[in-house]
Amino acid sequence: MPVNWKPHAAALADRVTPTGSRWHSPVAALARHLFVPRWWAGDDGWALRAGADDEEGWLAAAYADDSLVTRVGAAHADQARPGDRPAGRPTSSATLPSLLVRMFQHARLGDGHTLLDVGTGSGYGTGLACLRLGERQVSSVDVDPYLTEAAGQRLDQAGLRPQLHTLDASGELPGHYDRIVATVGIRPVPTSWLTALKPGGRLVTTIAGTTLVVTADKQDDGTARGRVEWDRAGFMHARHSTDYHALPDGLIEAARTEKGEFVTVSRYPVVDVDQAWDLSSMLGIEVPGIVYGYEEEAEQRTAWLAHPNGSWARAASQADGPPVVHQSGPRHLWDVLDDIRSYWLRHGELPVRGAHVLITPDGRTRLARGTWRATL
Repeated sequence: MPVNWKPHAAALADRVTPTGSRWHSPVAALARHLFVPRWWAGDDGWALRAGADDEEGWLAAAYADDSLVTRVGAAHADQARPGDRPAGRPTSSATLPSLLVRMFQHARLGDGHTLLDVGTGSGYGTGLACLRLGERQVSSVDVDPYLTEAAGQRLDQAGLRPQLHTLDASGELPGHYDRIVATVGIRPVPTSWLTALKPGGRLVTTIAGTTLVVTADKQDDGTARGRVEWDRAGFMHARHSTDYHALPDGLIEAARTEKGEFVTVSRYPVVDVDQAWDLSSMLGIEVPGIVYGYEEEAEQRTAWLAHPNGSWARAASQADGPPVVHQSGPRHLWDVLDDIRSYWLRHGELPVRGAHVLITPDGRTRLARGTWRATL
């Protein structure tokens, strides 16, 4: 018996697009459940969910405005067996529809524009772009051959046949485009993206390790100029191989439990960095590659930071008392965090959101706001 998905897609379109939006029809017309037949649920470790086992739950998950994780480490849900419990970080997902729509809206897509979609993933976002622009106007790339193959099959089921390419998007790209929209985080913008972007074309991406959305228009001199939008978005980092590079063995356990080489008392409360988006974005600019965590138990709050160079920090406090901070490694990560918080108090805000952006053909991305500067 066919799955009755159309009322669910129509309700999703009503939720994630404003009245009169040209994205309403694509969202309402695309069967999202086709692109996520199986996924990983992460309530208590990663557990496999299969749509065929529970059609009602499948439709509820697929047509919610949520991201569905489809790959953890090197383990894709499509290829998993019941009982598999993969470990590691999510490496691919079907992005929440409202975020896809917002990224495409930032691109200011117009009839006749050609689009490069960086990060094919499940293929759902590629499908939305096809329904908006026409399949001949859309190309999509992903580093993972299984993802592009599976996405191609599912797009074909939906009657859509865009150009799909398996390649590392930091290298040479297969054409020239009016718009490039990335649903993976990058740092810095690859030089090949400016080469592939037509003069007057627009780039929309996020900076890896932050929630910063960058929009930039290509100039006649080959640079791209724009801004960090006031919007926020979080995407997985662009991969260059099967999985992300692992942190040094034992580093997270050390951050969570060991006594540091340098022990102080912080002047600021313990903070859950993951939920403090502007703070985490500034930290991601200052210390790229940082990983963080947060735990609460009764009246104890603990936050930790770790970096691939071997640095780690942990701050813990009881109730509202001052946190004791343990730090080790070549860089004192909690000191960097506290310096950012001091800047915030002195200036009333952090400078990174709303910053001007200059992307140069030699691979540098420069951010500036007031007297603040950063180069990626």
